[in-house]
Amino acid sequence: MTTTRTLTRFLIEEQRRHPDATGDFTALVNDVRLACKRIATLIGKGNLSRSAPIPAFPRSAGEGVDVQGATQMQLDVLANDIFVRTNEWGGQLAGMVSEEMAVPYTIPAEYPRGKYLLLFDPLDGSSNVDVNVAVGSIFSVLRCPEDVCEPTERDFLQPGTEQVCAGYAIYGPSTMLVLTTGRGVHGFTLDREIGEFMLTHPDLRIPKMTSEFAIDASNSRHWESAIKRYIAECQAGTSGPRGRDFNMRWIASLVAETHRILMRGGVFMYPRDRKDFSKAGRLHLLYEANPIGFIVEQAGGRASTGRQPILTVTPESLHQRIGFVFGTAAEVERIERYHREHNDFEFEAPLFGSRNLFRSPA
Repeated sequence: MTTTRTLTRFLIEEQRRHPDATGDFTALVNDVRLACKRIATLIGKGNLSRSAPIPAFPRSAGEGVDVQGATQMQLDVLANDIFVRTNEWGGQLAGMVSEEMAVPYTIPAEYPRGKYLLLFDPLDGSSNVDVNVAVGSIFSVLRCPEDVCEPTERDFLQPGTEQVCAGYAIYGPSTMLVLTTGRGVHGFTLDREIGEFMLTHPDLRIPKMTSEFAIDASNSRHWESAIKRYIAECQAGTSGPRGRDFNMRWIASLVAETHRILMRGGVFMYPRDRKDFSKAGRLHLLYEANPIGFIVEQAGGRASTGRQPILTVTPESLHQRIGFVFGTAAEVERIERYHREHNDFEFEAPLFGSRNLFRSPA
C-alpha cells in the first residue's frame, strides 16, 4: 500500500538507485521536510502565532520591507527564519536564496559547507492567511558550481533545467508535500498522529483535457492580445470556438493554484501585461516559476512564459520576475500559438466585438 511508505523511505529508495550517492541529498530533503512541518504548525495556530517574536535575519530593503518594497508580514518573516535555521547547519548546503532576503544567505562559519544551493519562497500566498485560505512553501535545489565554497549571486543564476529537485508544501485542510527529483511527481500527506509524511499520491499526472482556467481578471484591461483572445474564447462557452463551457478560478496563492491543477487539470495564467512595460511579469523566476515549472513538466503538463518554456530561461538576477503560464499542455501550447500569431496587436473578431448603443459587431 502506498500509505505505508514514508517520505524518508521514498527518499532512501531513490538514493539506492544511485550507487555513488552520499546521502547528502536525502538529508537535505529531510531538512526541508522538517521546515515545512514546523511552518505547518505555525500556520495552524492562526492569530495565536502573532505573539511569536520576529527573528533577526539579513533583511532586504529595510526593516519589515521585502525586496520589492512591499511590507513583510510577520508570518513571512517567521517562515523564512524556520527555513534558514532548519537548513543552515546540516552540511549539505553552500548557500540559500529566499524571497525575503535581498542577497544570498551565507552559511555560518561554524557549519560545514555542502554541494547544493537551496532557493525558496517560505510562505507563498501569505495575504490569504487572514481569511484562512490555503497557503504554502515553494523550494528548489540546484548544484553549486564546483570549487565554489562561498556562492555569489551569479552561482544561483541557473536555468530551471538544472534543478535537482523541486517541490512545495501546501497548508490547507491537510498538509501535503509534493516533490519531484526528475522522475515523476509524488504527493505526501502529513499524518499528524505520527508526525510523518506518507505517500498518498504517487505519480501525479495533469489531465490532458480541461475546462478550467485561473487568471486575475482585475488586470484584464492590461492583458496582451493573445491572452485577451484566449480568455474571450473560453468565456464564449459552447457557442464559441472552443465548443464547451469553461469555469474561472482565482485563489491568489500560487501553491494552491498549482495543487488544484495537479489534482484535476486546468491552466494558470499570470502573464506579462501592459501595466508596466519595465517588468516582464509578476512572479519570481528562481524560487516560484522554475520549481513549479519543473513539477508541472514532470507531471505531463507544460510551463511557459507564454512564449517559451519557462525552464529554458536564463536568469539575469536573483529576484527576476517573469510572466508565467502553466497547466494542461494543450492549453498552454494554444496560448503560445496565440502569442506567435498576434503578438503585440489587439485581437479583433466579430464574435467578440464590443456592443453598445452606438456600435455593434462588424
